[in-house]
Amino acid sequence: MMCPYCDCGDTRVVDSRDSGADIRRRRECAGCKRRFTTYERVEVKTLAVVKQDGRREEFSRGKLMASLSKACAKRPLSVGRLEAVVDDVEGRLAGLGRAEVATRAIGEMVMERLAALDRVAYIRFASVYRDFQDIQSFKAEVDALQQVGEGEGANQLSLLGGSDGGDSKRGRRRRQGRTGRKAIGE
Repeated sequence: MMCPYCDCGDTRVVDSRDSGADIRRRRECAGCKRRFTTYERVEVKTLAVVKQDGRREEFSRGKLMASLSKACAKRPLSVGRLEAVVDDVEGRLAGLGRAEVATRAIGEMVMERLAALDRVAYIRFASVYRDFQDIQSFKAEVDALQQVGEGEGANQLSLLGGSDGGDSKRGRRRRQGRTGRKAIGE
């Protein structure tokens, strides 16, 4: 392993930990004595993704993570939770045992997980993935999402800081009044 600081080829493993799908290793360079972290992951056979226009390209974990990050921008989801979604999707794809998978199948797997995590992120992802052509198709998707989670919707809104008067900025402003004074009893 080459040192990223001085390009010395003599490094040693100081600490090794299993972190789920990969192994985290702390290494120390024999030349400059600086430490750095590497991750070791089992290489699965190459998976080809079949695009809607028929093109094929290699599955990219990075592209999937980037699209999830865009959909979840400014949402209360940690990078760890997004990594878990990517790990889950990647594991399911590997479990299929096929050499090729359609982008539609990958998108559906991601949307299934996003619907359970964050509805706003789900709608953002769906709007790009499903390529809504008009407001009616967008509204139909929102309506379908509301019908699926009627029982858990209020609970999820409170967890996500929705408009239930919780601890969101809007909820605090509502409790304090427009002048910023605290309401009586707080």
